[in-house]
Amino acid sequence: MMSSGGVDAEGCKKRKVMRGERMVYKFKRFGEYGCPGHFDSHSFEENVRALLEYAKPEVGLCGAMRSWSFQLELHRHPPSHVFLFVIEEPVELSPNPKCKHCQYIGWGDHLICNKKYHFVFPSRDTVAACFSFCQQLQSSGAAQDSPPSNAVMMMMTDELEGHTMHGVFHCNGYGHLLRINGLEGGSNLAGHHIMDFWDRLCTALHARSVSLKDTSEKKGMELRLVYAVGYGESWFGRWGYKFSRGTYAVSHEMYETAVRTLQNIPLTLLGHHARNQHELLVILSRYQILSGHSLAMLHDAFHFMLHLKTRIPKDDTSVGGCYPGLLVVDSTCRWSPKRVEMAIRVIVEALKRADYRWVSRQQVRDAARSYIGDTGLLDFVLKSLGNHIVGKYLVRRCLNPVTKVLEYCLEDISNAFPKYDDIHQGGGLRVPMNEPKVKPKYKITRVQLMKDVQFLYKHILMDENGAGVFETIPAASRVILDSKYFLKEYYAPKLMKMSESSIVYCAIRMAYATNVTLGLDKERVVTPYECMILQNTTTFDDLRLEVERNFREMYWGLKTNNFVANLNFYPNGSDLVFEAIKGGSKLVFEGFIGGGNLDYGGMLEGIDKNSIVVDCPCGTRDEDDGERMVCCDICEVWQHTRCVHIPNNQSIPDIFLCAKCEQHILRFPPFP
Repeated sequence: MMSSGGVDAEGCKKRKVMRGERMVYKFKRFGEYGCPGHFDSHSFEENVRALLEYAKPEVGLCGAMRSWSFQLELHRHPPSHVFLFVIEEPVELSPNPKCKHCQYIGWGDHLICNKKYHFVFPSRDTVAACFSFCQQLQSSGAAQDSPPSNAVMMMMTDELEGHTMHGVFHCNGYGHLLRINGLEGGSNLAGHHIMDFWDRLCTALHARSVSLKDTSEKKGMELRLVYAVGYGESWFGRWGYKFSRGTYAVSHEMYETAVRTLQNIPLTLLGHHARNQHELLVILSRYQILSGHSLAMLHDAFHFMLHLKTRIPKDDTSVGGCYPGLLVVDSTCRWSPKRVEMAIRVIVEALKRADYRWVSRQQVRDAARSYIGDTGLLDFVLKSLGNHIVGKYLVRRCLNPVTKVLEYCLEDISNAFPKYDDIHQGGGLRVPMNEPKVKPKYKITRVQLMKDVQFLYKHILMDENGAGVFETIPAASRVILDSKYFLKEYYAPKLMKMSESSIVYCAIRMAYATNVTLGLDKERVVTPYECMILQNTTTFDDLRLEVERNFREMYWGLKTNNFVANLNFYPNGSDLVFEAIKGGSKLVFEGFIGGGNLDYGGMLEGIDKNSIVVDCPCGTRDEDDGERMVCCDICEVWQHTRCVHIPNNQSIPDIFLCAKCEQHILRFPPFP
């Protein structure tokens, strides 16, 4: 049983945990340099071991698996803590030695590691669910292990969605962030605080690369689509996670093109052609006023709305915004403010007579010339007036996409903020034109803001019936939604501060005893480079033995004594390494395993490419991208259920024939 008390590690002092002692670390500093220690090893696994020296061992919690815990302080007053559990999963005890997440992200050709390390913030609900599950097994007699052991096995499963955080690392430094749940998921931690913690942890331990699958939602919206339009990247892009791999054969180029397509949709086109035109114009007017500057593209609208959301305190109901006047006349302007005001009023009256229709610039100019003879003044006002507010009207200006002519129209914005009638006087906003310092204040609630974002999401981004200028929107949105896998490169050996003169980087390229590679590209290195710290007296024989020992400890398929590593060039074994090569050089060893027929495919994280055939109409070939698939019962080719028109809410049929096999059957001659 864990002790809730402990010793306060104020300032994260560098003191390792004594047996039975519980240190308390500050959540917001954990992972910073010196908290709880310094992790400067060239090896990820050595850094993990160093970290665990500061943790409290949990005896009997995981059965045969070792586990540790950290107590982290969220707040001192009132006292609030969370527990971080670290579970070491040896491959021999793993229910799933292969890693499906490596397969999905494109690391299927990585060798299976000897160990994984799970870092888990369990929520109260998941802990209760785990132990309830184990008690059911125990009462039914189905559980042979102790309930705590079963609880931890369930805690580590990928399908358990309730954890506050669940990340897993392979001992070679590659990892996956499997789950985070912030405040809306029932946690007492905000999502961005969890991500800050995870990012510090990965940096401190010198993780190599970390992947994640972005399926985050809010209010029924897929956030990777909303943030792609607003920021050009997913929500996780704030921490450096970039597009890595798309499903349904989506490439990085397709993703970038889709993002640019949606971001660069002019709002004026939406005002011209969108359905729900009135509601859309009211929403855009609302944020046009709050922004204080022209919102020209769909990207501008989403970016401003998402940014505005961060300014509204969660414990407040609204935020105010001021627009910077209607048309501020520069002191160097050749016309007086009074003359500019008169020209504006004339132009607005001309637009009123158009009955809210779009009117060409020339028509507006000609109508105004009956009252203003100075064409230079009219040209100045027409140029400056676009997307500015006059009274209760917003003067819209856009380039007609067909005629390529500038057009103007008036938009009544008196209903943009219907709940704040006190700012209206006599049906309009009485803002003196000659007093630009007067800034009427508007307020918007967080609830209203989220409703408006949802409206744009539903009626623009997710409108499947786009036609004309909008027919590209559904396809672009689908490409972004099919881009779920993101990756961050955290650490590479070249970033080490250590002198290059004492190190070399070594990797293994596996080969059969007949010197034929694994069916992979012959130039491809299967393992990542590992940093070897050598003495000046180290010989090539010494280096070879060290490489064999190091890679046996790291990779499950190389643990056999029959594993031999040979250099791809042939120095004398007694030669000194640094007399033949320079410090910091990269060496590739050819790895051989003797002893007859070996299943090299079984040594890799991914599925054996010879065991299944994927050939989908979307373009996916020879890989499992994590989406639901169905296998043809004749040719045994796998295809996405979506691509063969099987809805997600429909179960896979017991018998399925692909289109090609169906066509072959239809060509058979009829029975006599």
